[in-house]
Amino acid sequence: MAESTQPLSARAKLAVTAGRAAAAVSRAAGRGSGSVIGGKVALRLDPELLSRLAGHLDVVLVSATNGKTTTTRLIAEALRAGGEVVSNALGANMPAGITSALSGGSTARYGVIEVDEKYLAGVARDVTPKVIALLNLSRDQLDRAAETRMLAEHWREGLQGVKATVVANADDPLVVWAASSSGDVVWVAAGQEWKDDAWSCPSCGGVLHRNGEDWRCGACGFGRPTPTWVLSGDHVLDPHGSAWPIQLQLPGRANKANAASSAAVAAVFGIPPHVSLERMQAVTAVAGRYDVVSYLGRDIRLLLAKNPAGWLETFSLIDPPPTPVILSVNARGADGTDTSWLWDVDYTRLLGHPVAVIGDRRLDLAVRLEVAGVDFRVCADAAEAVRTLPPGRIEAIANYTAFQDLRRVVGN
Repeated sequence: MAESTQPLSARAKLAVTAGRAAAAVSRAAGRGSGSVIGGKVALRLDPELLSRLAGHLDVVLVSATNGKTTTTRLIAEALRAGGEVVSNALGANMPAGITSALSGGSTARYGVIEVDEKYLAGVARDVTPKVIALLNLSRDQLDRAAETRMLAEHWREGLQGVKATVVANADDPLVVWAASSSGDVVWVAAGQEWKDDAWSCPSCGGVLHRNGEDWRCGACGFGRPTPTWVLSGDHVLDPHGSAWPIQLQLPGRANKANAASSAAVAAVFGIPPHVSLERMQAVTAVAGRYDVVSYLGRDIRLLLAKNPAGWLETFSLIDPPPTPVILSVNARGADGTDTSWLWDVDYTRLLGHPVAVIGDRRLDLAVRLEVAGVDFRVCADAAEAVRTLPPGRIEAIANYTAFQDLRRVVGN
């Protein structure tokens, strides 16, 4: 367990109190949970507050383009086998949101923290994590995050000298290159469905050659490390070769991969796979994702997909044709305003599905679907979409702010 710290100073206590007050005002005004504004107020009063709040915790940081919210939740459930956990469960993953979350963890043993990819190095300096989990890197919010290799380089530089154990996906070349600067890495074969951001070597720029699960640069020899944890179908193989069943209520291969990485993280804290994986079974939804809700007499399953890699994984979850589908895309600040990524998504996977398109950028999406040959109808809102679609449970896929809009409309 982390060493205990001195009680919070008067300044730190004032910052926490002011942050909670600001959050309460935000909630009362109907502007969300208030975690971000609360954290901003608290950090303004005490810029060192994040490190003070984390001082007594064994901290896990989780970062990735996709899956970090779900993996954070799975790790938190696993670690509760060993003690109280504080976590930013709703996904406020920049310093302000993290500070707000940790302000409620004075009696916790563990801090399980989702971190936005751009802020990982800075947060790691502040909270001195025991474990850092790195899942994947792919294109996302192109106007904000820029090129994926640059992000991997920021991770690589930020991890140099960090004493944490890094649990990293051996199947993602960008993650491997970033994690290789750390002295203590646990490699997990978690898979990589989306490969379009990892064709060139992040180390030298040469061409990566793939042979089944293996990959290697033909120019410099940089290649896939030997994993000690392996996702194999519905099981995870531990470092001793024992196979442990993954029996989640969350759907899809990607969540099995998240569970495999989570089991590897829990093992660093001495929690064995049969305990951690059993606890993960209790997770049924994450911040509304995967929930099935009733709206206008129809069952709708809510699915989040923010970028090409996420859409690829999500398409594998939906029921086969002719299951009706709602697609919703926005391009607000939290989504990234550049929608050119729509052309990287293989929407031909929706052929045979009746599709209704909503959201701020529904016309952009309509053009993309037209080119893909998908049968669709543009609708003004969710209500019109539901009334338009034929009978059956509806699969609703939305990017970040569109997903939040949809949740508000359907009352979940």
